[in-house]
Amino acid sequence: MGPTHFFEESTRICGFRLIAGLDEAGRGPLAGPVVAAAVILPRRCSFKGLRDSKLLTESQREKLYDDIGSRALGWSVGLATEKEIDRLNILGATRVAFSRAIEGLSPQPDFLLLDAMRLSRVPISQQAIIKGDRLSVSIAAASVIAKVSRDRLMLKYHDRYPQYQFHIHKGYPTPEHLKLLAHFGPCEGHRQSFRPVRACKGSSMA
Repeated sequence: MGPTHFFEESTRICGFRLIAGLDEAGRGPLAGPVVAAAVILPRRCSFKGLRDSKLLTESQREKLYDDIGSRALGWSVGLATEKEIDRLNILGATRVAFSRAIEGLSPQPDFLLLDAMRLSRVPISQQAIIKGDRLSVSIAAASVIAKVSRDRLMLKYHDRYPQYQFHIHKGYPTPEHLKLLAHFGPCEGHRQSFRPVRACKGSSMA
């Protein structure tokens, strides 16, 4: 069974109207930004095949991205760069990305549904839901927007640093990426604070 409107409707019963689902993509990679998305959907808005973005094919995500973008009341993307990740750590940078996504929303939400995270510094009522991207339609929609947005950014990283094949693995620590990282050493697009990247700093910088 896919995500439902249960959490959205439960929140509306409490008097909230503009409910944003939030999710992120890119906490685990060794390169590139972490990207967060915030999506406000109309009441009872459904999308055929919508699930946690990790369970979808690239073509399914691309189609859903267009559908969500055209039907949402509002959506926004925020990111934190690899340098911010190195400075703040990945959790702190993820919170920054979420805050930027919320700031970019129009209209502004009066309630947030998040996938297993709370934003204590954001003065908006909110609920953290374990496995929210599989349970809430708004969070699942945000997961698709975040994933597609980040994948597209990583294509630009590939144009700049083609030797790392970012267009294939999107910065995740696949065996091929680790092999290329060991051979070429890290580039500016890598997260210098992550252990596999630090281990390769003796290699030639690309």
